[in-house]
Amino acid sequence: MEHAQQLPRRVRRRLRGGAGAAAVLLAATACAGGGSGGDGGQPPTGSEETATRMVPPGEPETVATGLEIPWGVAALPGGGALVSERNSGRILQMSPEGRTSEVGTIDEASAQGEGGLLGITVPPDQERPEQLFAYFTADSGNRIARFELDRSGDGPPSLGDSRTLVEGIPSASFHNGGRLAFGPGGMLYAATGDAGDGSRSQDTDSLGGKILRMTPEGDPVDGNPFDNLVYSYGHRNVQGLAWDADGTMFATEFGQNRLDEVNVIEAGGNYGWPAVEGTGGADASDEFIDPVVTWSVEEASPSGAAIAGNSLWVAALRGERIWRVPLTGSEDDPTGEPEALFTGDYGRLRTITPVPGGGDLLVSTSNRDSRGDPEDEDDRILRIPLEG
Repeated sequence: MEHAQQLPRRVRRRLRGGAGAAAVLLAATACAGGGSGGDGGQPPTGSEETATRMVPPGEPETVATGLEIPWGVAALPGGGALVSERNSGRILQMSPEGRTSEVGTIDEASAQGEGGLLGITVPPDQERPEQLFAYFTADSGNRIARFELDRSGDGPPSLGDSRTLVEGIPSASFHNGGRLAFGPGGMLYAATGDAGDGSRSQDTDSLGGKILRMTPEGDPVDGNPFDNLVYSYGHRNVQGLAWDADGTMFATEFGQNRLDEVNVIEAGGNYGWPAVEGTGGADASDEFIDPVVTWSVEEASPSGAAIAGNSLWVAALRGERIWRVPLTGSEDDPTGEPEALFTGDYGRLRTITPVPGGGDLLVSTSNRDSRGDPEDEDDRILRIPLEG
């Protein structure tokens, strides 16, 4: 198995953790590629300023109910969204008022364990997008495809022609990754899992256990560190991707038995799995980059991630809460003390995403995924207003 070259020594930093998490040291961070992300504003430069500028959330409002394991939520300007359902393979359009209508079904999506129709995204800055990008489990593995959205009728769009952009991503009944997001420079990023085989994570010729970066045509980006789609490696199961206003990339990652992670992602970075779960400690090889935040797996199991209001917002499945992590804007200590919100109020939370230009967050529950305790209205989409 071919391994990537060893990376240079990393700067080590103190980590933040949630209540009850193991006390840990030694983290490293760097900015993602060029361009800008987030809401376009500049982050504050110190933790004291961040504390005064953090935007508090309002009370969540249920806007859509009766969904079947929603996984991806592509928020649209004005508060509407496109939503994927993992097991049914359906794409739904949700109006700002919460009315849902079917856009189409991805027949190639095959639900198996944690696999099925997973993340979706649309090109940025389009009020009426004409394309949909989807990550899903097919019979031959996970793949990424682009679908045309036919808007010739009077109602919601319908799924049109499709083109497979990436195939051969390892799949299994668990650890499929699945998040898709557009990042700086209009490039498409995908989070993949190790599909139960940690050796894939360290093999830069494998697409498993990675964060991938590509053009909207599915081609490697000039400047990718390994002359393929691989952007970072050594991941177990990433399901959250977000960028701050400076283009710094954050990713959430499931641990195995001890520690879940938030990492700051850099091109070519090795995040340690399967040699390291959480932080590596004093004896860790310099080739591994430590997380900037860790939680115990009981507190988190972090899936979706979003940046808004000078904070990173993380949707937790097993932890049944939203974590708000202040962003300081400091390269040496980029995160403040995480705060747990809405613990146990809505069950398992899968996806969190900001409404473009709207000041709200959309959050999906995942209580009908065989691991939750669903109520009559589940699954649902929540809207959380950001005040200030």
